[in-house]
Amino acid sequence: MTHSDFQPEKILAALQEAGVEYVLIGGFAAIAHGDVAPTFDVDVVPHRSLENMERVAIALRNLDARIRTEGVPEGLRFDFTAKSLGRSTMWNLVTTVGAIDLTFEPSGTRGYTDLRRSAFEIDVDGIVITVASLADVIRSKEAAGREKDRIALPRLRRLLERLQDAD
Repeated sequence: MTHSDFQPEKILAALQEAGVEYVLIGGFAAIAHGDVAPTFDVDVVPHRSLENMERVAIALRNLDARIRTEGVPEGLRFDFTAKSLGRSTMWNLVTTVGAIDLTFEPSGTRGYTDLRRSAFEIDVDGIVITVASLADVIRSKEAAGREKDRIALPRLRRLLERLQDAD
């Protein structure tokens, strides 16, 4: 899988088709707010109910998702079930159309319910996406403290200021 094969709309469509409740976070959420930095994975925080985890498992099987690991570009096969998904706090996955990361409690947040409060929905070519607020994206990136997040934070803070000034 190369970056040129990345088709995030197909990942999001698969989540919608399965009826998954989630909040989009990370780079794509920032892009939904107007950020211009490229990203090559879709980061989502699914609701952790058993019913939703069953829908997540269906979407992952439909995407032929596999565990993303160095040295194995096609990923490691795994039988995704609602129960197996609930055993971890994060899944880094590769699919036939790109990478998806499932995180149940992103850094600096308390998970789905926390992020859903200030999230908003957008419709992109018939795909309804629940997007974390830019303030929540920033909060999570601050708490994660990764180098790539530290680099992005000044740009995201300026974007948030511009958006607040425009209101």
